[in-house]
Amino acid sequence: MRKVIARLTAASVVAALVSVLPLSAQQQRQQQQQNVPTPRTADGHPDLSGFWGGGGGGGGGDKPDEKGNLTVLFKQRPCSQQQRDLGNCEQAVNFERDSGFDQRLEPIPIYKPELWDRVQYLDREGIKEDPTFHCKPAGVPRMGPPAKIVQTATELIFLYAQGNVFRVIPIDGRPHDPIKSQDTTWYGDAVGKWDGDTMVIDIVGFNDESWLGWPGWFHSNNMHVIEKYTRDGNALTWQATVEDADVLVQPFVMRPRTLRLNPNPKATFIEDLPCEERDSQHIVTHERG
Repeated sequence: MRKVIARLTAASVVAALVSVLPLSAQQQRQQQQQNVPTPRTADGHPDLSGFWGGGGGGGGGDKPDEKGNLTVLFKQRPCSQQQRDLGNCEQAVNFERDSGFDQRLEPIPIYKPELWDRVQYLDREGIKEDPTFHCKPAGVPRMGPPAKIVQTATELIFLYAQGNVFRVIPIDGRPHDPIKSQDTTWYGDAVGKWDGDTMVIDIVGFNDESWLGWPGWFHSNNMHVIEKYTRDGNALTWQATVEDADVLVQPFVMRPRTLRLNPNPKATFIEDLPCEERDSQHIVTHERG
């Protein structure tokens, strides 16, 4: 992995290609699902309710040519983001290295010059420092979009498959809670409002224990996150922006994810087992598989 990164040039990243592959039968069905009107609630706003999954696209198994240039082939995968993260979409040969390499081709947070040594340390020592390796929450925005949304006139309820986590977000126009917004928590104090057909969620009051991503992307407890959810037919697009003047040179705009509605009325969650840390003392390499 280190040899591949060393040979990767900025020019080759810019020249990365997006492959145009024939649509599979499942992808055609997914495309047809999106050619439907956007459901709306009684107040006229898009209805975000439902089970959501899939989306994205990704690399993996890419190799540089004899000159060290890399061509990255991104393709649609008929599986959820959670499956992709777990390497269950295809054979997980070299999955961990491919996943880390994939993340470094996406937008990355730009830290103040004096903080890059810390980023590199956390990246190198991820098996020891990454909070998710020690049964701690991924936190916002690293946890990404929810697997299920329940929408009422006054709040959104987000349900996540991993860890059976939930978030309840008021959308009735209230401001941040003066007490909760001063707390330092994994998920922060969130309030939502509509901007046209997009739900904008403003979040403050974080601790500084979570990461933005596993390459060592840390943040301060003054982080401010803005999540945006836009439904178009049976597709839901999630976008997050991180503002953290304590550590970042500029706001970090994360790669958007487009999720698809699961139309199965019997769709449900499988109970996630409690996290029990048993492996740390046995890890002898820097691999984070």
